Amino acid sequence: MTVFLNGLMKFRRGPWEMLASVLIAIGVIMLMQPLVMWAYTYSFIVTLTGTVMFIVVSHFPD
Repeated sequence: MTVFLNGLMKFRRGPWEMLASVLIAIGVIMLMQPLVMWAYTYSFIVTLTGTVMFIVVSHFPD
C-alpha cells in the first residue's frame, strides 16, 4: 500500500493510471445499475473525469 501511495505522491504513471481506470469502471457500473437515480445521474461525470484523467496521466513519467 505504501508503494501505491508513494507513486501517487511522486506523480508516477502506474498508480495514477490505475486510479483513473477504477474511476472509469465505477462510472460504468453507476450507469448500468437500475436502483439509485443519483448514481445514474452522476455516472457520466465520473466516467468523463476518469477518461480525462487517464489521458493526462498517460504523459506522466514511468
